Amino acid sequence: MIMAATALHQAIGTLYSHGCFHQEHGTASLRLVSNGFRVDIRLLRSESYQSRKRNLVVSQASTSQTSVSNPVSSPSKNATTESRKKSNEAALILIRHGESLWNEKNLFTGCVDVPLTQKGVEEAIAAGKRISYIPVDVIYTSALIRAQMTAMLAMTQHRRKKVPIVMHDESEQAKSWSRIHSEETKKQCIPVVTAWQLNERMYGELQGLNKQETADRYGKEKVHEWRRSYDIPPPNGESLEMCAERAVAYFKEHIEPQFVAGKNVMIAAHGNSLRSIIMYLDKLTSQEVISLELSTGIPMLYIFKEGKFVRRGSPAGPSEAGVYAYTKTLALYRQKLDEKYQ
Repeated sequence: MIMAATALHQAIGTLYSHGCFHQEHGTASLRLVSNGFRVDIRLLRSESYQSRKRNLVVSQASTSQTSVSNPVSSPSKNATTESRKKSNEAALILIRHGESLWNEKNLFTGCVDVPLTQKGVEEAIAAGKRISYIPVDVIYTSALIRAQMTAMLAMTQHRRKKVPIVMHDESEQAKSWSRIHSEETKKQCIPVVTAWQLNERMYGELQGLNKQETADRYGKEKVHEWRRSYDIPPPNGESLEMCAERAVAYFKEHIEPQFVAGKNVMIAAHGNSLRSIIMYLDKLTSQEVISLELSTGIPMLYIFKEGKFVRRGSPAGPSEAGVYAYTKTLALYRQKLDEKYQ
């Protein structure tokens, strides 16, 4: 058993007071620098479903698939079951974004691009501390800034101290202008791929409405049906089923092959897109998934091994004790980080 020492200082002032949040050409981005943070985590001992297709117009954001050193290029789609079984163990981290400004105001947010509150920033940083000893080779986020902020802030706490870099493949010029020309620098970067398919469920005509006022207007039962049923969408919006159709399809086509190649992946997204992915990973029924609750800023860890995903825990508890059930591979990774950055 390996027990890591804890401590180190808390870092990062608020995003807004330090001017870390800025926008270029209509795309929001983040620039943050923080000290590394070590957090003690106790080591513990160690189907697919059919969805009805509906017509829905979704505004598509960039879904780049190349990386600073090309680690995001998808392995062959013809990977056989046998090759999956031979692949190395890989980690999958799921994080729901921290509190947004519209969460704070009790408004339906959906696909409206709203940033984090100060509390959301703190939740993202806390999430980063909890995963600071888990390897991350590539990051996937939605096209919405609250998920991207969460991913970036979380990675400022990672012991490896690599820099997350958002990939821009929307045009040849964008690729050319964002190219890194130092091989040594590339090795210290983690590619961040944004995909609209990982966006929050689109709430249609409810977006921007106060949740309590909406319940008063349409009735609590109707609003509860829109929010918690599996296949009933709000007016001109998506049901959870429709959200799952796009999110799971993207996961299977673009993200799952990374595990076959031995890559460790973090996904920072939203309550409904992550519930959809968990439904696929845990083989939940439509009735089971509608009762699944995900806390903001709380990471969930899965291990991919021999072609299967196994949930290893989440630090959603009253204390930090017993956070994750580490595998031998993760324990060794942590030991190496402790030796290198002590």
